[in-house]
Amino acid sequence: MILKFLFWLSLFIVFYSYLGYGILIFLMVRIKRLLPGYKPQREQTDFEPEVSLVISAYNEADYIEKKIRNSLDLDYPAGKLRIIIITDGSTDQTAAIIRKYDRIQLLHEPERRGKVAAMNRAMQFVRTPFVIFCDANTLLNEACVRETVKHYADPKVGGVAGEKKIQPREKDKAAGAGEGLYWKYESFLKKLDSEFYSVVGAAGELFSVRTAVFHEASENTIIEDFVQSLQICKDGFVIRYEPNAYAIETASASMKEEQKRKIRISAGAFQAMIILKDLFNIFKYPVLSFQFISHRILRWTLCPVCLFIFFISNAGLVYVKAGEIYVGIFLLQLLFYAVAWAGWIFANRNIRIKAFYVPYYFMFMNLSVYLGFYRFLRKRQTAVWEKAARHNEG
Repeated sequence: MILKFLFWLSLFIVFYSYLGYGILIFLMVRIKRLLPGYKPQREQTDFEPEVSLVISAYNEADYIEKKIRNSLDLDYPAGKLRIIIITDGSTDQTAAIIRKYDRIQLLHEPERRGKVAAMNRAMQFVRTPFVIFCDANTLLNEACVRETVKHYADPKVGGVAGEKKIQPREKDKAAGAGEGLYWKYESFLKKLDSEFYSVVGAAGELFSVRTAVFHEASENTIIEDFVQSLQICKDGFVIRYEPNAYAIETASASMKEEQKRKIRISAGAFQAMIILKDLFNIFKYPVLSFQFISHRILRWTLCPVCLFIFFISNAGLVYVKAGEIYVGIFLLQLLFYAVAWAGWIFANRNIRIKAFYVPYYFMFMNLSVYLGFYRFLRKRQTAVWEKAARHNEG
């Protein structure tokens, strides 16, 4: 009975975390639309407030000119868009290149203290009611600013999360295929979260806030975008998701480089849970806590453990001959892990078989949680980190 309990409980948690919550929130959104008094979210397409675009750059000399041209070409009145690039700690020619552009405000200090410190410092120079943060190694679509600020016509909106897109490349290994599939599914969930109540966590590649509600984060905050967005929600505002405002970046150059990023995010997740511990109080934040725990926390805590328990309990049930259903599920588990292992081999040999990437990337993400937790416990992950190398698109 204990083995069966552990088996079905672990199976339920894993299923709910990755698929069940998506199904549930989809149905809840559909029910919400049918309720009396339902009103679609307010958007005002002719809303053109002054906006600051804050770009964090560290040693981006090979890419920064392309980023500047992209920023200057955004479809928004030049007189209402202020562009600030902060290059603290850069030791290459990034700052020198930026100085050639009169429309760009450069903030540079020789000391490197990390992205959070750079964002906090940049906010001291922001004089507009809204600010958009993005990274120097991403390109924004032309309508990005306009599509973002239209949500601020609603006073309860404290921030807007844009979409992160992975630029497809024929030569990408599992890092590209897996990362791209993951972000497509995440985008789907964010859209549902936003319509139901609020996005729970924004991607730092493209994230906007009302200047008045910005929280200055501690400089040791590892995943500042996630923490910032939920602190704004704790203040009574909501974060909207806008898929028509997106940042495009290339995939990680390899799974080793992608692992750097995933381990850092996992370590930051455990830190964020301590910072945002109030959100575990479902009586204080009933809807937000439900989304926070279902969409984020289960993946970062119970799921990796439940995968192990699911396998061991399933093996035990087969051993004691508990029934044919357990034999069948155990064989499916073995097949899944065999495919994941094959995906790892093919990826390292640059053989593109997309069907193998999903189980491979799934296992890769869960392994990264263990490694991130270890790094968190050892306090070996800092906010000042070496970015993961990405494919050079020229």
